[in-house]
Amino acid sequence: MTAEPLTAHRDPAPAPGAAPAPGPVRAGRPGPAGPTAPAPAAPAGRLRRKVRDNLVAHLFLAAGILCFALFSWYPIVRGLLLSFQQVNFAEPARWVGLDNFRRLFEDPLFLTAWRNTGWFTLLALVFGFAAPFATAVVLNELRGGRSYLRMTVYLPVMLPPVVTMLLWRWFYDPGPGLFNRALDVLHLPAQQWLESQNLSMVSLVLVSTWANMGTTTLVYLAALGGIPGELYEAAELDGASIRQRLWHVTVPQMRFILMITLLLQVIGTMQVFVEPFVLTGGGPNDATVTVLLLLYRYAFVYNDFGLASAMSTVLFVVLGLFAGIYLRLTRTKG
Repeated sequence: MTAEPLTAHRDPAPAPGAAPAPGPVRAGRPGPAGPTAPAPAAPAGRLRRKVRDNLVAHLFLAAGILCFALFSWYPIVRGLLLSFQQVNFAEPARWVGLDNFRRLFEDPLFLTAWRNTGWFTLLALVFGFAAPFATAVVLNELRGGRSYLRMTVYLPVMLPPVVTMLLWRWFYDPGPGLFNRALDVLHLPAQQWLESQNLSMVSLVLVSTWANMGTTTLVYLAALGGIPGELYEAAELDGASIRQRLWHVTVPQMRFILMITLLLQVIGTMQVFVEPFVLTGGGPNDATVTVLLLLYRYAFVYNDFGLASAMSTVLFVVLGLFAGIYLRLTRTKG
């Protein structure tokens, strides 16, 4: 038996005219890509996660809207409805239409309360508008101890209202009060600060100014810090005095801030309640009865919640006018 000779295996030669066979595939960079396949649809898990996130966000938003409606809009609507009813919560409410408003405007104490509130607002603007501005200008010019003085000015704002009222009650005490002791040192007669019809309203305004000027002072300080220093340097080169720089540079640059704080102070001071309620109770002889204090009397002393609601509606309309002016000014500035 003879062994066949070992020969190398070779591919057969291609026939004449035939296409050459493809060579072996080599590793390397891929060739040009073909047409892109359509992207697969978003997985169901991603869609569920997106829906869940949106649902949680809407739940938080709904909770905020519900709280705002419950504690803001519902009392407004409820008070408006009560102003047309006779309500004392001892018997069923009865619809009376505009009778509450008629009785309100026929009450002489209603006009007295508005007159006292207007007088308080005017005095509070004189003291509470000028004092913070002057304090801010002085603090802005200081170079040392500014932080300590700012904290001192803002300290009354951080005190609870009850503490503030008790402190000023001691100041105004006819006997051992601080103010009368100071008058005694100066050999001046003692004053009935809270019992005098001429001094009681001014005394309340001083309390309100001292308790609230810290916030306004910080607002003015921030506005003063935003005035370019080049304006003051140019005014000094022109030989302007301190008063002229204040009037021709500071005030025009702060005109918008001054107008906004003025309107906010008007809205705030027209709602004064704590000072007359704690210190004078509306006396002497109704000299310090304000709108909110009279509203409190209608509701919780006379048990006439319909009349109190009518008065709150009138106050709401008046404050709404000032709020509209405020919004118009801010929109114009923007």
